[in-house]
Amino acid sequence: MGVMMRENRSGTTRPPDCLGVGGPRSEGTRRTILDAARGLFAARGYEQTTIRAVAAEADIDASLVMRYFGSKADLFAAAATIDLNAPDLASVPPRRRGEALVRHFMASWDRDPSEDMLVFLLRTAVTNDAVAEQMQATFNRMIVGPLTQLGYTDPERRAALIGSQLMGVALCRHILRLEPLAALSNDEVVAGVAPTIQRYLTAPTPALAQPA
Repeated sequence: MGVMMRENRSGTTRPPDCLGVGGPRSEGTRRTILDAARGLFAARGYEQTTIRAVAAEADIDASLVMRYFGSKADLFAAAATIDLNAPDLASVPPRRRGEALVRHFMASWDRDPSEDMLVFLLRTAVTNDAVAEQMQATFNRMIVGPLTQLGYTDPERRAALIGSQLMGVALCRHILRLEPLAALSNDEVVAGVAPTIQRYLTAPTPALAQPA
């Protein structure tokens, strides 16, 4: 009897959980595949990364990649959401949250920009609609979610404006490497960007509304 495939929300299919993909050894293989996929997606982009290439990088058979993830779209979604950490704004005084947001992302990018989630997504989102949707989901989890939990009014609009600033910094500093931004210290970037982020957090909702 053939193995039934189940459809996910993106319209792609993946194997059900009953395939026996589990346990410590399987988790190690899954992590190896994800590490290989993240490196290739970041280096080549979504379109130029193939299941065969990921399998070769992970030194396993391509059928095993499909067994674990079902499709390239599902593999990308998994690779783009591992180890995702939203900033902890609840423990920060409201007047310092703009600075805390900027420092959170700066610290993440500076550990290794090529491995950071949002930089990883930025490299591929501009050329692929499916990746752009994943970018939106990641963005919602990292910014919209915390603002909603803290009771901010109109969190989606505030988060969109915040994201435009933070993603712009990531793009120009770590991907395009535009000067002098690329050469600025973290403190200099925080000093320049944090006041704008703080204003997006504290401005009354009407001030964030689009012109009529």
